Amino acid sequence: MTRVCFQLQVDPDRLDEYRRRHAAVWPEMLRELEASGRRNYSLFLRPDGLLIGYYETDSVADSDAHLAASPVAARWERYMADLFVGDGGRADQNTTALPEVFHLADQLARHELARHEGAQP
Repeated sequence: MTRVCFQLQVDPDRLDEYRRRHAAVWPEMLRELEASGRRNYSLFLRPDGLLIGYYETDSVADSDAHLAASPVAARWERYMADLFVGDGGRADQNTTALPEVFHLADQLARHELARHEGAQP
């Protein structure tokens, strides 16, 4: 399982509209996200428009390919495009991935393993 965190920039003047659209995501788009293999998907929005997204998947490449080939996802991205700052392309294909630098469960597991092996972590 891979954890993915990404960022995008929503137009600060369009935040209310962005929130309104995401309060009622199309059921067919929700099903496409699920079919793409994305789980535990969340979006967080700062007052300046910085959008942080997070999801888990077994294969980033397969998930991305599924959505890139999806007519529903293409329609959703066109519907959302006017809310983002940038070149106007598909926002889902222009994200900036953020490298993970800490995960609590991973570090706890590493320390537990070291403790059982009698070594200092």
